[in-house]
Amino acid sequence: MTLRDAAADLQDELVRLRHELHREPELGLDLPRTQEKVLAGLDGLPLQVRTGERLRSVTAVLRGATEGPTVLLRADMDALPVAERGDGPVSRFDGRMHACGHDLHTAMLTGAARLLTDRRDSLAGNVVFMFQPGEEGAGGARIMLEDGVLDAAGERPVAAYALHVVSSLLPQGMFVSRGGPIMAAADRLRVTVRGAGGHGSSPHLARDPIPAACEMVLALQTMVTRRIDAFDPVIVTIGRIQGGTADNVIPDEVSFEGTVRSFSAASQGRVKDAAVELLRGIASGHGLDVDVDYLVDYPLTVNDDAEAELVGRTVREVYGEERYRVSPRAFAGSEDFSFVGNEIPSAFVALGACPTDRDPAAAAYNHSAEARFDDAVLADGAALYAELAVRRLSA
Repeated sequence: MTLRDAAADLQDELVRLRHELHREPELGLDLPRTQEKVLAGLDGLPLQVRTGERLRSVTAVLRGATEGPTVLLRADMDALPVAERGDGPVSRFDGRMHACGHDLHTAMLTGAARLLTDRRDSLAGNVVFMFQPGEEGAGGARIMLEDGVLDAAGERPVAAYALHVVSSLLPQGMFVSRGGPIMAAADRLRVTVRGAGGHGSSPHLARDPIPAACEMVLALQTMVTRRIDAFDPVIVTIGRIQGGTADNVIPDEVSFEGTVRSFSAASQGRVKDAAVELLRGIASGHGLDVDVDYLVDYPLTVNDDAEAELVGRTVREVYGEERYRVSPRAFAGSEDFSFVGNEIPSAFVALGACPTDRDPAAAAYNHSAEARFDDAVLADGAALYAELAVRRLSA
């Protein structure tokens, strides 16, 4: 029986696990219910299992019948602070939702562990299963690296692979990857503009921070087009702005926060320096003070060319030519799998999970309260995880 056929036999179990995870989403690094479900899914398998001390991670090692290299397979497990809307499996926790599909990743990797343990006698090497909390901004991958996930099998992996579903853009079942940059770097910008409050009728007697903050938000967009090479793009999006208490009161301060995405180390460094210089200059011009906190978060996710080629070849051979597409450019989303890729050759793969009754071009995207992911892709995701491990170990 092929891995794909064996995964199809697990489909119902994977759907049940995914729905259990979806109904009880947890945020950040502390995922006790999620960890419990993963441990239950791995129970009885011939794995060396370790849980994290600083976060609710699960690391499981499968040792093959003969000595050989080690391969790492990773799934993220955390949800988002999003109030779910729409049909399908629904979160029991108000204001939390698996809006990015991590519940599918966790179910897939659990399925891959089942598939590979069934083939343990033919494995020439080890597989590390990395179930990671805190991908959504908490840097869980970095913490797991610090805690030794790459040494879990006794030697560092020769390769690592991760899958990520998308609820739109791609048709269901389409795998997409590429060699080189695959996901953007992500930084955070936090700004507080400080002035002196006063009466709205007499702004000349105050030092109003609101117009300066508005100017800063707009100037950041102009800065991107004038200070950064258009062929090495940067995206600056301000997602939060806060200030004031009443329509006729000038506040003492106003703050805003945003995300900065870039596609090379050079542009990541350039936009940081340019943004800080610009914001301080505008504040000075208005006679205001400004606190700029620029946090370098996730580096660029870069696929190793050889590992990306293995992904493409595997998908084409197992699922057919029509199921694989080479992305012409990197995605603007970011991933803390980038920390793993900075240490060992890796490949990150996108998988279309848009329900067939929706148009991928119009469906709600990941992180939306109306994002929906089709259970039909679970078996194929689990099988690809397992296929990549088997083929890389035997290479």
